[in-house]
Amino acid sequence: MTSRKKQIIVNAFNMNCVGHINHGAWTHPRDTSMNYTRLDYWTSLAATLERGLFDGIFLADILGTYDVYGGNVDLTLRESIQLPVNDPILLISAMAAVTRHLGFGVTVNVNQEPPYTFARRMSTLDHLSGGRIGWNIVTGYLDSAARAVGRDAQTGHDLRYDQADEYLDVLYKLWEGSWQDDAVRRDRAARVYADPSRVHKVIHHGRFYDVEGWHLSEPSAQRTPVLYQAGTSGRGQRFAARHAECVFIGAATPEAARKTADEIRAAVVAAGRQAEDVKILVGINVVADRSAAAAAEKLADYLAHASPEAGLAHFAASTGIDLARFGLDDPIPYGTTNAIQLATRQAQSQNWTRRDLLARHALGGRYPVVSGSAVQVADELERWIDVGGIDGFNLTRIVTPETYEDFADLVVPELQNRGRFKTAYAPGTLRHKLFGAGDRLPARHAVQPFRYGARQAAE
Repeated sequence: MTSRKKQIIVNAFNMNCVGHINHGAWTHPRDTSMNYTRLDYWTSLAATLERGLFDGIFLADILGTYDVYGGNVDLTLRESIQLPVNDPILLISAMAAVTRHLGFGVTVNVNQEPPYTFARRMSTLDHLSGGRIGWNIVTGYLDSAARAVGRDAQTGHDLRYDQADEYLDVLYKLWEGSWQDDAVRRDRAARVYADPSRVHKVIHHGRFYDVEGWHLSEPSAQRTPVLYQAGTSGRGQRFAARHAECVFIGAATPEAARKTADEIRAAVVAAGRQAEDVKILVGINVVADRSAAAAAEKLADYLAHASPEAGLAHFAASTGIDLARFGLDDPIPYGTTNAIQLATRQAQSQNWTRRDLLARHALGGRYPVVSGSAVQVADELERWIDVGGIDGFNLTRIVTPETYEDFADLVVPELQNRGRFKTAYAPGTLRHKLFGAGDRLPARHAVQPFRYGARQAAE
C-alpha cells in the first residue's frame, strides 16, 4: 500500500508596499504594485488567490527604514525598498469580506503595541474573518525602528526573544484564560449576555509587562491565532519550538532546507510537542509559462527590470553592515551583529564579496528561483518538499499579479494532477485547514497552562 503524498501548502508572500523582496520589479510594465494604496488592488488579489486555492496570504511588515547601505535612505526611496510601507492589518477585513477560505498571516512586531490592546485587535480579526487569522511574530532588528520610537538602538538579540516569550504569556492569558467557553449566553429573557462568573480578570506582573484587566473580546473561533515565526537563530529556534505552528525559513537548496527543518522539528519534540505540530515553509520565486522556452524568456524579461543593488541594500540592513563601503572583490569582515543572525552567518560562511552578493540578488532578491513549464516547476517543487523535508512555500511576487495568476493557472492544476495540491478547501478555521485537528491549539502546546481550567487546576 503506497503512502499518501504530502500536499503542498502555498502562501502568497506580500507586503503593503511597492517593493517587497524582488526589488526593481515595480518598473516592469505589467506590474501593478504601485496601486498598493487602493483597496481594490488587495480585494482583487484576494479573489485571485482564493480562485487558485492558495492556503493564505502572508503579509510581511517592517518598522523602520533600510538606512544602512550608504548610511542613508536615498536608494531605499528611489527603488522603494519597503518604503513607503503601510499597515498590513488594515487590509485584512476587506480581503476577508471577498473570500470565504483564504487565510491571513499578518506580521506584527511585539514592540509595536502593548499586549493588552493587541490581543483585542487579533480577536477582532479572528471574529470578522470567521477564524482565518494568523500572526507572524517578529521581534524587530532595525536600529532605525528603535530610534523612530525613542530608543537609542534595538535591545540585544536574545533579550528581544525573552521579552517576546513574556508577551506571548500575557496574550495566552487574555485569549485563553479570561473568558470561559460558556461565558457568552446571549439570553434575552434573563437579560444576560455574558455570565460574570465565567469571565475572569487577568493579572500579570512580570519582567517586561504589567497587566490587570479582562480581555475585551469574547472568545473567537480560534481564540489564539495561528502562530507563525521566522527566526532561525539558536534563540529563535527555541522560541519557535515553544510557540510556532508555522515556521518560515530561508534556504538556497532543498538540502539546506532539510538541515534547518530537522533542527526545528527536533527542537519542537524536545519542547514536548510533536514533529508534525509545525509546518515549515520556504521562501521561493516561481516563473512559470506554457513551455520551458517561454518561461526562460519571461525570466530574462524580469531580470532586465530587476535592481541587484537594491537587493544588496536590503541585505545590508539584514546584516547591519554597510556593504556600499566595499569594492566588488574586497573581503567583507562579517561579524556578530544585532540584526538577522542567519543572514550574517550565511554570508560569512561563504566569504561572499559585494560581487557575489550582487549576483545572488540578480532578481532583486535572494530567494531561490524555480523556472520552467508547469511540469518542470511541479517537479522542482516536489523535490523541495521531499528532499527538503518541508511542508510548503511562501511564494514571493515578482510581477504583480502575474506571479500569482501564473501559479494558479499553470502550476496548481499540474500539482493537483499529481495529488500534491488540494482540489477544494477543507471546511473550518485556518488552523483546522492546516492541521485537520480542530480550531484550537492542542493541549501539548505552551498555551495549555494559561487556559482557565488548567490554570485553576494548577493553583
